[in-house]
Amino acid sequence: MTPTSNPSSPKTWFVTGAARGLGAAIARAALDAGDRVVVTGRRREALVETFGADSDAVISLALDVTDPVQIAAAVDAAVARFGRIDVLVNNAGYGHLGLFEETAAEDARTQFDTNVFGLFDMTRAVLPVMRGQRSGHVFNISSIGGLVGGESGSIYCASKFAVEGFSESVAAEVKPFGIRMTIVEPGFFRTDFLDARSIRHAANPIEDYAEASAAIRAFYDARNHNQAGDPVRLGQALVTLTRAENPPVRWSAGTDAIGVVEMKSAGLKAELDAWRDLSASTDGDFAFREEPKTAGAWD
Repeated sequence: MTPTSNPSSPKTWFVTGAARGLGAAIARAALDAGDRVVVTGRRREALVETFGADSDAVISLALDVTDPVQIAAAVDAAVARFGRIDVLVNNAGYGHLGLFEETAAEDARTQFDTNVFGLFDMTRAVLPVMRGQRSGHVFNISSIGGLVGGESGSIYCASKFAVEGFSESVAAEVKPFGIRMTIVEPGFFRTDFLDARSIRHAANPIEDYAEASAAIRAFYDARNHNQAGDPVRLGQALVTLTRAENPPVRWSAGTDAIGVVEMKSAGLKAELDAWRDLSASTDGDFAFREEPKTAGAWD
């Protein structure tokens, strides 16, 4: 039997990385809205400290998104408990900051294992549930760093750029089944993201970069817990998006994020116009020209 859902009935959320930060705020907002939530994180005891004992509204599950076996078990447990998954929030992740030459190859692999491949595996496990329901909403937590790169963000931004390309592509694939996918691009929010227990910094100093590296570290340290973004309001906004008839594929959170999007859009347009003639000159004499039907229609 295919599960069905009354639009007015409680939704079931599955949130990764929910013990603190944005994940905890999103889960709390869903609970406050009367929905049910499966909260997950590496340490179940931390989840219980935040959300209390399991109840009719919330259950806590240990989950490391880099472990496919744990992912499958958590999804099975969620469906067994609540019968469906209406909203998946792929929030688990961390930032690795540092000038590229000062990072190690293993730093990049570890960053991608969590931020990219963990998100891929989590989505792959939940989509069959949503497809069977013919409904669902996936939020992939990206960053303004998924739209604009910058000094010290080569590895972190690369992981978030990957999430954005993945999300735009899959959003088109699952839309016929009533599944929506939204990329969430937060600016700077007051979370533990920049704390020593969360953020990771490059550990292979190079003298030529010493001054730049120190300045970047000081920049982020000064902003820790002084960010403008309110995680509670972001959580409430995601609840609003789950109720929207046509939610966006890309949604920016915070006035700083809005500014980055506007800057990126203007910069792309200006650069395109400046080099338009040279770009157009690469067409062959007998090229077949057709506007792509989707964002992913390339030769």
